[in-house]
Amino acid sequence: MNTPLPPADELALIDRELGHLDARRLYLLARRDWLLRQPAPLVWGAPAAAAAPGRSKEASAPGAQNLLLTLGAVLLAVAALAFTLISWGSLGIGGRSAVLAVVTAAALVTPAPLLRRGLRSTAESVAAVGLLLTVLDAYALFAVGMPAADADAATAYAAGAAAVLAAAWAGYGRALPALRIPLPAALLTAQLPLPLAALAADAGPAELGWALLATAALDLALAASAPARWPARVAWIPAAALGAGALLIGLSESAVAASAADAAAPAALLAAVAALGVAAAWRIPGAWPAATAGGLAAVAALGGTARPELAPGWAVVTHLALALPLLAAVRGTALPEPVRLGLARAGAGIAGLAALWGCAAAVTALAARLRVLDEVWAATTPAAGVPLAQPGVAAPVALLLAAGAARWLSRTLPGRPEPAVMAVTLGWGGLFTAPLPLGLPVAAVLAAQLAVTAAAGLLALRSPDRPTAIAAGAVALLGAGNVSLAALDGRAATFAVLGLLGAGCAAGAAYGPAPRWARSGAAALAVGYATALVVALSALTDLAAPWWALPVLAVPAAVTAAGPGLGAQRLAAEAAAGAAGLIALALACGDAPVLALALALAGVVCAGSAVRADRRALGWAAGVLFVAAAWVRLASAGVGTAEAYTLPVTLPALAVGFLRRRRDPAASSWTAYGPGLAVTLLPSLAAAWGDPHWPRPLLLGAAALGLTLAGAHHRLRAPLLLGGGTLAAVALHELAPYVVQVAGALPRWLPPALAGLLLLAVGATYEKRLRDARRLRSALGRLR
Repeated sequence: MNTPLPPADELALIDRELGHLDARRLYLLARRDWLLRQPAPLVWGAPAAAAAPGRSKEASAPGAQNLLLTLGAVLLAVAALAFTLISWGSLGIGGRSAVLAVVTAAALVTPAPLLRRGLRSTAESVAAVGLLLTVLDAYALFAVGMPAADADAATAYAAGAAAVLAAAWAGYGRALPALRIPLPAALLTAQLPLPLAALAADAGPAELGWALLATAALDLALAASAPARWPARVAWIPAAALGAGALLIGLSESAVAASAADAAAPAALLAAVAALGVAAAWRIPGAWPAATAGGLAAVAALGGTARPELAPGWAVVTHLALALPLLAAVRGTALPEPVRLGLARAGAGIAGLAALWGCAAAVTALAARLRVLDEVWAATTPAAGVPLAQPGVAAPVALLLAAGAARWLSRTLPGRPEPAVMAVTLGWGGLFTAPLPLGLPVAAVLAAQLAVTAAAGLLALRSPDRPTAIAAGAVALLGAGNVSLAALDGRAATFAVLGLLGAGCAAGAAYGPAPRWARSGAAALAVGYATALVVALSALTDLAAPWWALPVLAVPAAVTAAGPGLGAQRLAAEAAAGAAGLIALALACGDAPVLALALALAGVVCAGSAVRADRRALGWAAGVLFVAAAWVRLASAGVGTAEAYTLPVTLPALAVGFLRRRRDPAASSWTAYGPGLAVTLLPSLAAAWGDPHWPRPLLLGAAALGLTLAGAHHRLRAPLLLGGGTLAAVALHELAPYVVQVAGALPRWLPPALAGLLLLAVGATYEKRLRDARRLRSALGRLR
């Protein structure tokens, strides 16, 4: 117990701490005596249960009070309804008036003394009953004074009663501001007089819309007068609902108007909605949706008067032209922010809808070119310049207007990439489809669309903005595909379009300042168009389609020969060349000898590419293609004894592999012996599976067994795995008939049961089997 303090200092410190502990103990003892002398608190009910530890109250005192008051108010309301609707007729007119007056007056006066006594919840409940009684008073007056009124008179009375009740409840709420129920009730009731009056007067939709709009205006005036006070701060909710109703009525009436004169009344209603929406956004902070609705209504009001005199497509263009000036509100510094945001969003929304309409029309027209595929290079196919069915020229015009607006927004909002992307996409759509409805010759249409596609491709190569460049590249690819499809209608058009597009893509791939992804895409497209051009040239000859594969293989050969000279675009070009090779093999599938020749030539191409150090992996592909070519050729020649053709290849291959292993002991057995063994084993195995006789399976099994033993003895992976796999396949082939017979004789339930037992056994020894599998893998890894 060594400490850094001297003994005297440490002893003084301990004494001080003990003194402090004694003083604290004396204070706690005195406090305990005082608490024991205090009387126990009185608790209503059962004190022991109330003081029991761990027991919590399930309902608070205010919650229980509010529940009781609510139930009491509900019961009083039910009683009042029953009295008014059921027992009313048993009293005379004097008794009825006296009962209603006394009860209503008592219910409305009682909250005042209750509030003075601080019983606010009780006052709220009694006031709610009083408000309900005023409604019953109104109903009673109608039942006594107008017993034979028709529906219109009843609706008119309801409108007047609602107005009177709303005013009375508002005054009552002002007189007793501590009550929270009267003012919201007055606000809700005030929504009914004008619409009910319009219905009572058999008004049409336009007049009903004006009634809704006038009520919404009153609500907005209340909301703007005192936005922070109750209920003004929620008055915008019914105002928004009624204003939306007026807007929908105006839009529907304007849409069905048959003439400009018929559209005048809905236009006036829409103009009033627009004025009210902008005024609300001007006065109420954060009310930009009102300005948005106002902008939409203003455009609909102006465009609705012109719509009956225009074709449907040009009506869309007219609405778009009217909406574009609203976008200028983005830069309107003199306007409040809610007004600017609302108007700009209204303009953007209308422009977006018009652009969607234009895109739908353009897609329909461009998709019509798919009919060319029904009969390529035939005079009976539809012309490539088929005009738009509907709406004609209006669709490109709408797209170009929307593109111009998006371009203006991209300059006004430089930090947002979306406007620039939309400008490129919509501008391409407008320019690309503009020649279609003009009735131009096919050559002129294709030339114009090629020019638009080239411009989009050039933008993709030169644009410094990546999103814009990607959008330009996408539309250029789409345009190139569509023009290529249209060019299939004629031979001259096919060669001209494919040649020009291929040359353009090659030039783009060689354009140094372009981004790498753009140049790679252009290189792949150049290879694709070269392949398409070769196929088109082959179609001019009298050769059968399988023979077209041979000239198509010249494209991968050319890419392989170019090799490193392609630079950064080499990988994309080689991928496209691989796709071209697959197309060539697909073309040759109809003729087995031609397919064998195509496989061999494809193997030569892969072998030529594998000469380079960075493409050694293609040597495996070359070997597979050579073997496949041999198999296809043997099968096409009807050879029944494949070993007569494969063994002469296997023996020299194994000799070459043996010599290589002597010179390079580190060489893999797969490289030295794999190709030679596979040339014989795999074709023989395929033949053995279709051979009903026993000599071939026996000889192949014996050879496979010898290879397996030799591979295990010399620790060589290729003979071991190839021999073992072949031996297992031969054994399975020989046992297959017996397995089928046994399976047919067994009960149906036995195989699932055996499978279940096997799964249980495997699961029980899972860990041990994993360990054995790892040991087997490590053993194979030690082989060469």
